[in-house]
Amino acid sequence: MESFGARLHRAVAERGPLCVGIDPHPGLLARWGLADDVEGLDRFSRTVVDALGDRVAVVKPQSAFFERFGSRGIAVLESTIRQLRNAGALVLLDVKRGDIGSTVSAYASAYLDPSSPLYVDAVTASPYLGVGSLAPMFELAATHGGGVFVLALTSNPEGAAVQRAVGADGRTVAQTVIDEITQLNRGAEPLGSFGLVVGATIGDTGHDLSAVHGPLLAPGLGAQGATAADLRTVFGASLPAVLPSYSREVLHAGPDPAALRAAAERSLADCRSALAVVAD
Repeated sequence: MESFGARLHRAVAERGPLCVGIDPHPGLLARWGLADDVEGLDRFSRTVVDALGDRVAVVKPQSAFFERFGSRGIAVLESTIRQLRNAGALVLLDVKRGDIGSTVSAYASAYLDPSSPLYVDAVTASPYLGVGSLAPMFELAATHGGGVFVLALTSNPEGAAVQRAVGADGRTVAQTVIDEITQLNRGAEPLGSFGLVVGATIGDTGHDLSAVHGPLLAPGLGAQGATAADLRTVFGASLPAVLPSYSREVLHAGPDPAALRAAAERSLADCRSALAVVAD
């Protein structure tokens, strides 16, 4: 099966460097005039899919906002995933899972096995039980052409205490994660399938991302405070590998589908302009 890295490379070339989140939190449902229930969740998700599924390279549903409604919410998530895939978008499920042994294997099967109703193109994962503990995810992703984005340098202020802690070898925890993901991507063409999550709000990272050869997911754009121009400071020479991610900046334009599309187009234009600085 074609690798996730290859499919992502093609999707970005065809649709542009943009990931849009589906984050149906209560405040946003209310802003759209929807009830904070399963019916509101379903209508919200369908509207986003219909507006953006056939034009955005990557769509990133946040699993927690579906899980809070129990089995009926998960059913909406399953339907949303199917609709997005049918529309041609790559689906990155934001679950940030991390565990050991049979448990992380079960998480891998839930999201990265084509026989699962929650099967997606890629997931986010937490490495703080050790990057090696995620091996079952990496292995199943490689088998079925999936991807894994591992937290490295996140935009929340609490993350720095862990991610910038220095180990016995002199590297920060974040640099250790970066280096291990780099190893997984060696030899992959045109792009590795194992990526990192690096917040767009953190400024100069002080870390070496130059050899990762995998996608760099950059959340925090728009409502969280970062602009596309900030990507140049955060990523420097690694800018061509960046996948900018917007959620509220685009979703606040709803529920009108045309307004959602216009907001996504504006975000994409900003990202193209920022990413072209290094390309020129």
